[in-house]
Amino acid sequence: MVDLLKELTEAAGVSGNENEVRDIILRLAQPLSDKTYVDRMGNVIAVKKGTGSGKKLMVAAHMDEVGFIISGIGDNGMLKFRPVGGIDQRVLVSKRVLIGPDRIPGVIGVKAIHLQEPQERNTVIKQRQMYIDIGASSKEEASRLVKLGDYAIFDSSFLIFGQDKVKAKALDDRVGCSIILELLKDRYDFDLYACFTVQEEVGLRGAGVAAYHIEPDMGLVIEGTTAADIPDVPDHLKTTKLGKGPAISFMDYSSVANKDLFKQMVRTAEENKIPYQLKENVSGGNDAGRIQQSRAGVPTIAISVPCRYIHSPSCVMDLNDYKNTLLLAQKFLKGCEVR
Repeated sequence: MVDLLKELTEAAGVSGNENEVRDIILRLAQPLSDKTYVDRMGNVIAVKKGTGSGKKLMVAAHMDEVGFIISGIGDNGMLKFRPVGGIDQRVLVSKRVLIGPDRIPGVIGVKAIHLQEPQERNTVIKQRQMYIDIGASSKEEASRLVKLGDYAIFDSSFLIFGQDKVKAKALDDRVGCSIILELLKDRYDFDLYACFTVQEEVGLRGAGVAAYHIEPDMGLVIEGTTAADIPDVPDHLKTTKLGKGPAISFMDYSSVANKDLFKQMVRTAEENKIPYQLKENVSGGNDAGRIQQSRAGVPTIAISVPCRYIHSPSCVMDLNDYKNTLLLAQKFLKGCEVR
């Protein structure tokens, strides 16, 4: 599982440009599925036929990650860029990035502190004041390496450190993709539609298309979610905590969990002695928001792996939470009745 997570997190897959991640998932999902295809939106859908009921359960995780798109090339060779997805501007300065299919290295820069006015030093530097330096000295030189519309990702490597901790980019939501690939190794009473969705970070777009096409009887979303269990954050704002198990959501900004599924998920964790936590702060959103509203409505529930420093080049998670989220999903799918 760790090798799989490393491969997935180090792949490039900014929203709208998920090709590299999609190729990995297709390669791994095809041997595990009865049918695998890519829809017009770019979602990967792997179908595992069930043993009896004929009902359809959609389990979803998104392939895309936050990143950047090149929006301009200056006469001095510096690149202007725009964020794709929600990125805190405070994490950008001096970060290394990789641009385009050739992974051209660059650094996000800004005017040196020595040249800033006093008021500038006391405010957050805005993204529009930043640029990407690829070492080019002219527009012509930069244009030979980078094109307008090229995507850029954080330059970040997978690392295991400390007590069972992992640092990587894009744990939101390659961790969910990794778990779903493991779920495909089993067969269930219902037909399992494993959906690896696109463009979640820019509006849950892929999930809506996939759910409309599949018409599932039930939805399960597996996510990487916010953990703020760090110093000086009040308990009620920590949302989730590393090492405390998968987070079960009762509500977020995009959806309200189906009450019966929520109770069943909690009961599954308790009966199997799987550590779990409730997502305490109603924040964020995920593909459940679109799946739940598809066609005449779909009963939906989301579970998540807690991640610190989400949407940054250095997301951190606990491997035990990862394993327990997989175990909870396996037990839930084996025990649930899809109606």
